[in-house]
Amino acid sequence: MIPVRNTIPLTTRPYITWALIFINTAIFSTLFILPVEVNNYVLYIYGMVAARYSFPEWAIKTGFPDDSYFSFFSSMFLHGDILHLLINLVFLWIFAGNIEERMGRMRFSLFYVLCGLFAAFLQYYFNSSATLPMVGASGAIAGVLGAFFLLYPYARIKLWLPLFFLPIFFEVPAVGFLGLWVMYQIHEATIGLVTQEATYSTVAWWTHLGGFIAGVVIHPFFLKQEEPPILTEE
Repeated sequence: MIPVRNTIPLTTRPYITWALIFINTAIFSTLFILPVEVNNYVLYIYGMVAARYSFPEWAIKTGFPDDSYFSFFSSMFLHGDILHLLINLVFLWIFAGNIEERMGRMRFSLFYVLCGLFAAFLQYYFNSSATLPMVGASGAIAGVLGAFFLLYPYARIKLWLPLFFLPIFFEVPAVGFLGLWVMYQIHEATIGLVTQEATYSTVAWWTHLGGFIAGVVIHPFFLKQEEPPILTEE
């Protein structure tokens, strides 16, 4: 099932959401046309490789520069492949505009980055020995989903069921769609701990959970203040 849109109309243009889509697409496209060696180098240096912070001596021997944890930020603008990018951009396109409208552009920008940083930290905390780079906007976007989950629980999400590419569409409440999404993330993250396969997983489940938790917890602090009603004399 692929989400297509939500039913909450926008009254303003989501310039920050559009900018994020453009930036992520531009970075991926630039790296895509570069030699594979350059692409891999950028992903390892600017992606979040947890082991470089857990084992600094290993990081120095391997050739990682001291970036003062900058990769926690830069990793949210990198993607491993086109499918990874497209999935993130679809979720960003569908859900971020409404949250940007409720927060305003500057508040939304800060909210997005903070969710991404907390998501990367949680992934690092639960998978601190990973030597593969964690990349993607998933953590920051998960923060957007967390805010949407509480602000618009009864919005309808239009889904496409790609059955033989037929135009089969149906709608579900946001609380149901996002509720199932976060339950799946919890299952995959916790089963990875039990089976001790978290280090080798190619999906950063804790990043998704971290971003969602951050979005749920901190979004009220970023909402625009409602303007008080104007009293008039009769």
